[in-house]
Amino acid sequence: MGTSRRPLGRLGATLAGVALVALIAALLVPFRARTSTATDALALVVPVVVAAWAGGRIAALITAAVAACTLEVLFLPPYNTLKVDLVDDAVALGVFTVVALAVGTLVALEGERRLLAEQRAAEIERLYQEQRELLDAQDRLAEEAAYFQRLGDDRSALLRSVSHDLRTPLVTIRAVTSDLREGTTYDAGVRDELLDLVGDEAERLDRLVANLLSLSRIEAGSLTPERQAVPLDELLTTRVRKLNRVLRDVRVQVDVPFTLPLVDADYTLIDQVVTNLLENAARHSPEGGTVRVRAREHDGWVEVSVSDQGPGVDPADRDRIFEPFRRGEGSTSSGVGLAICKAIVEAHGGSIAVQAPSGGDRTGATFVFTLPVHR
Repeated sequence: MGTSRRPLGRLGATLAGVALVALIAALLVPFRARTSTATDALALVVPVVVAAWAGGRIAALITAAVAACTLEVLFLPPYNTLKVDLVDDAVALGVFTVVALAVGTLVALEGERRLLAEQRAAEIERLYQEQRELLDAQDRLAEEAAYFQRLGDDRSALLRSVSHDLRTPLVTIRAVTSDLREGTTYDAGVRDELLDLVGDEAERLDRLVANLLSLSRIEAGSLTPERQAVPLDELLTTRVRKLNRVLRDVRVQVDVPFTLPLVDADYTLIDQVVTNLLENAARHSPEGGTVRVRAREHDGWVEVSVSDQGPGVDPADRDRIFEPFRRGEGSTSSGVGLAICKAIVEAHGGSIAVQAPSGGDRTGATFVFTLPVHR
C-alpha cells in the first residue's frame, strides 16, 4: 500500500541496490586479500538497506540475493566461482544471507510503517481541511440565510412603511381634489388653505420617494457624492425656510457664523440629510418647543448639530436608530430617514451620532454630523 510513495519505486530501488553492490564490489576486490570476510559482508549489507528503504521488501530481497552471490563469487575462495569449499565459508555465506534478508526486511517494514503514518497524517489533514471547508460553507450558508431573513424583514417593513406613509398624503390629496372637482364652494381663505395642504402633502410624498430612492442606491452600493464647495449657512437657511409648514408648530433657531468655511460635499445629498433631521426634530418636539440648528468648524471639519426638545433617545438605542426601518418608540416615520443620513454622511468621510442634550436641558436629543472643509 505504501510502496507507490517510495523515493525511487520498486524497480528503481532494485536497480540502485544492484548498482551499489557492483560499485562496492569493484572498490573492495583489489583489497580482498587483505580484508576479512566480515568486512566485505558488512559492506555488502549497505546496498540491501538502501534498497529496502527506497523500494521495500521485494527490492531488498533481490538486492540481498545479488549481494550474497557477489560475496560468494568475489570474496570467498576460490574466487570468481560459485563453489564453496569450506564449512566456514558456507556458514559465513548463510549468515550473511540471513542477516541481509533480516535487515532488509526490518528496514522495509519500518519504511512501510513510516509511509503508512504519512498517509494517515495526510488523510487526517485532508479530512480536517474538508471539515474546515464544510464549516466555512455552513457559516456562509448561515450568513446568507440571515441576509435573506433580514432582506425579507426589510421588505416587509418597507411595504408597511410605504402602505402607511404613502397612503396618508395620497388620501388627503384625493379628498381635497375630489371636493374641488365636484365644485364644492369654499371661501378664499379655506380654498387657499386646502391648496396649501395639497402642496404640503405633495412635498411630503416627494421627500418620502427621495428617501426610498436614496435607500435603494445605498443598498446597491451606488451612492457616490458629487462633491463641490457648498455654503452650509445658505443651505441650512434655505432648508428651514422651505420646511416652514413642517416646522410651523416649533420655533427654529439657526446659529451659523458668517465665517463658517465652505464644505466639500454634494449639495443635494446634504440637503436631504438636513431635511430628514429637521423633520425628525419637528416630529418629536412638543408644540411650541425649540429646534436648534448649529454649525461650527473644528480642525478641518464642520460640525452640524440639530437639537430638539422631545423625549430623547434611550442610550441603548443610540446606535440602532441609524439602522434601516428602526423606529423610535411611538414614532410614525418610515424608519429610513436616519439610516439614509448615516450613509450619506459616511460617504462624505464624516460621522453622525446622537447625543444627550447639553446645558440645562434634560429632555430632547441632539444629532451631530461632520463634513470636511473644502480645500
